[in-house]
Amino acid sequence: MSTRRTRPAPRPPEGTPPRTELARQARAVLADAVRIAHWAAGAPAPGSSAPLAAQALERAATALELSPAQVRAGWDRARLAGLIELHGDTARPGWRLRAWDRDDSAVLRGWVALFDAWSLVHAAPEGIETGAVAEAVEAVPQVLSLLQLSAGPVPVPALLDLLAQRIAELQEERCEVPYGTGRAPLESAPADGRPAPAPTSVPAPAPAPSADRNADLDALLLDWALEGLAAVGALTLGNGHATLTPLGNWAVWVKLEQICVAAQSPAGNIEQSAADMLLGCARLTPGPARDEYRAWLAARTVGSAVAELLAVARGEDALLRGLAFEALRVVGAPAEPEVRAVVDHPSLRPYALLWLAEYEGVDPDDAQEILSREEATWLWVDTAAAVADHGETGLLVRHLDSAVQGTVPALLDEVRAVGHPRTVQVLVALAAAHPDPALAKAVRRAAFQVHTGGA
Repeated sequence: MSTRRTRPAPRPPEGTPPRTELARQARAVLADAVRIAHWAAGAPAPGSSAPLAAQALERAATALELSPAQVRAGWDRARLAGLIELHGDTARPGWRLRAWDRDDSAVLRGWVALFDAWSLVHAAPEGIETGAVAEAVEAVPQVLSLLQLSAGPVPVPALLDLLAQRIAELQEERCEVPYGTGRAPLESAPADGRPAPAPTSVPAPAPAPSADRNADLDALLLDWALEGLAAVGALTLGNGHATLTPLGNWAVWVKLEQICVAAQSPAGNIEQSAADMLLGCARLTPGPARDEYRAWLAARTVGSAVAELLAVARGEDALLRGLAFEALRVVGAPAEPEVRAVVDHPSLRPYALLWLAEYEGVDPDDAQEILSREEATWLWVDTAAAVADHGETGLLVRHLDSAVQGTVPALLDEVRAVGHPRTVQVLVALAAAHPDPALAKAVRRAAFQVHTGGA
């Protein structure tokens, strides 16, 4: 019996509108993007690159009665929010677009994807080094936290002080020393004890950037960040102050909650590798396992977490493969491109197809129907391998009932043909576990035939 206390579901800050109202506001922010996504989904060859081709831009502006700049901005937002997907020269509606009018959660996830991409929506000022822009992007969450905690307008000078402080902390964490502030290296004396030669004349290093110059750069970066966040509907700008919108306030609160979940990992797997974390979750029931996945994910960047989970899924342990895709279900939309990219990987294909089907709104109970007979059989063998390696013998026997073939002879025929690398071990384990001597004999015969390459 577990005595672990579960963390109650957190409530958003007082005054946060209900999800239906937040979704209405998100729909308003993305209204032009939705119109352009519907147009692009039905238009012939709108263009395969990120920006719309010139002819397509003109056609869209005419059809939608928008300016070319509005069309271009809406196109970028539609892509960033997952409303459209580009496949070669064809734009297809994303699953969010299909669910847009009926699914508030899909709408809010789409807006959060846009919110996370604010620095792509609003181009950085020209002439600023990429490193300085990256530092500002990394420091913005601190600014957003102050805006969220203040629950009202915050003067821009206060935000500027916080941004400058956070950038300085980031530079210190990376041990960055401004050029020209270090000491000159000491000349070593000759080994024979003679006086050291006078130092030769060297050009003086360039002076370190002045405080005024740094302040001007920080102010420019803050203006850019605030304008970018305002462009996606996360905040409003007044005369010398900024205020989070209800959508922005809710999004920042959600992200702070994710950090809190990471700090309170129920089973203590935050610092573990993906494989060790998944093994630690193997015997948890689905609810606590998802809590653990969320905690582990919240402590990492999405890209690195998804890459690590897929690397584990490519391994030989079938149990970890299945659990990795369960964790990827918790990741949700940000994992979609990476999961779609592994559909052609033989060992991952059934898992990826099921993940994508559920991601696109198919009921999990019906998702199995998208698999071909061969893919379903391969998945049956892979799951049986996981049970044989980590489960109880009774589970392996009961696993027979989940086969799509309906009869054991048909299952054995198709299992032999599917070519799973663990087929022999699975059949041997099943034969050893099954209480029916005749059936066990047939399974052993099938295992021998696979092992020897016979028919």
